[in-house]
Amino acid sequence: MERSDVEAERITFLNRQKRSNGAYVLYWMQQSQRSELNHALEYAAHRANSLRQPLVVVFGLTGDYPEANLRHYTFMLEGLEETGASLQARGIKLVVMHASPPDAALAAASEASFLVCDRGYMRHQALWRAAVAAAAPCPVVQVEADAIVPVETASIKAEYAARTLRPRVHTHARSFLTEPAPVELRKSSLGAALNGMDVTDTARILRKLRADRSVPPVTRYYRGGTSRAKELFETFLRNDIARYTEDRNQPHAGAVSHMSMYLHFGQISPVYLALRLGEVGRERDTQKAAFLEQLLVRRELALNFVHHTGNYDSYECLPRWARETLARHRKDLREFRYGRQELENLRTHDEYWNAAMTEMKITGYMHNHMRMYWGKKILEWSETPEEAFQTILALNNKYFLDGRDPNSYAGAGWVLGLHDRPWKERPIFGTVRYMAASGLERKCDIKGYVEEMKRLRAGAAQPHATAG
Repeated sequence: MERSDVEAERITFLNRQKRSNGAYVLYWMQQSQRSELNHALEYAAHRANSLRQPLVVVFGLTGDYPEANLRHYTFMLEGLEETGASLQARGIKLVVMHASPPDAALAAASEASFLVCDRGYMRHQALWRAAVAAAAPCPVVQVEADAIVPVETASIKAEYAARTLRPRVHTHARSFLTEPAPVELRKSSLGAALNGMDVTDTARILRKLRADRSVPPVTRYYRGGTSRAKELFETFLRNDIARYTEDRNQPHAGAVSHMSMYLHFGQISPVYLALRLGEVGRERDTQKAAFLEQLLVRRELALNFVHHTGNYDSYECLPRWARETLARHRKDLREFRYGRQELENLRTHDEYWNAAMTEMKITGYMHNHMRMYWGKKILEWSETPEEAFQTILALNNKYFLDGRDPNSYAGAGWVLGLHDRPWKERPIFGTVRYMAASGLERKCDIKGYVEEMKRLRAGAAQPHATAG
């Protein structure tokens, strides 16, 4: 068999089945929802050619995906429509089944000679892949397509902080910043007998799904799809990279890439972003390094965290020092206390916090600097730190397009001390890092941000986040 362009460290055999005499090679697409720079897709295409068989792609769509709602489904289906069209242009049939992801994979695997899946790091994603590997009648191979450095290659344990992971990922990054060449399929699968949902009719699919409809779509502000992700990133490189180090912590300045939601749904490859960033001139090396810190170090620290921490969604995942200091201050007087309903309805005394929550609810996005402040205030205003942790996660996962992600759990943990160190002791927080409104006033034009969010709430303006 010809050698694949995909690095060996990305490839893991999940079972010991021998190849069956099926009708096609199957790629079970779930995490990496794209046709471009997709290591799992290209590996599957290589296998299909070597077996002289067509390649079929299957996707399982269920209305009860954990914590997903209409906002998430709409963005995802917008991306899948584009992916289906681009796969068709390559002679590859995309079959979107109305079934749970593992059930869809196993239904299509009944006639497959070989099954390739991409990788997800959340607990339920790992369980799905294990279940498919155990029941499939053919070999099942997992290919890492959504990390730059595969997690086990970077580290075999949960890293304490960014500073401990940083040298590890930088040691390996160059070896994995390669683009697998698109494989030209020798046989088309467009006539395959497998049938699925029509992904060109997003509205019809959404009507059929029994999904949570409590949170509306945000297509006015963000539209899903690889082409839209690339368009936004090109705008960032053209207009904003020059001021990235200076303005990226300014919530109203728009000097950010807006790639997190596209990375979450696998609609863009982190390798693509890093390679495209590398094409920017050397006069921007400082800004490029700052962006790569977020893409490579911080994002992959979150992958490391959920992979090596089974209880990543539990308060017990926090480091011992953080839990101990918060416990000592559990009964400290809280001047303000707000429950989840009050927070969701913006009924706090803090106009900065209310502005951040406005952006989150209306657009599905919030500037990262405001996310940190937003989370710290929930800790300050909650009855207990345990309640704060669960409230942060619940609101994050409900409203953010990039919620329900390793970054969500690492971010919630960071608010309460994860991947951080002890700071000066103070009420409620103990030695967990504190953030004050005065810090926002000192470091950014927070009043300008508040006014922008007032206009957004009134429907008078598009937010800065959609610039470009």
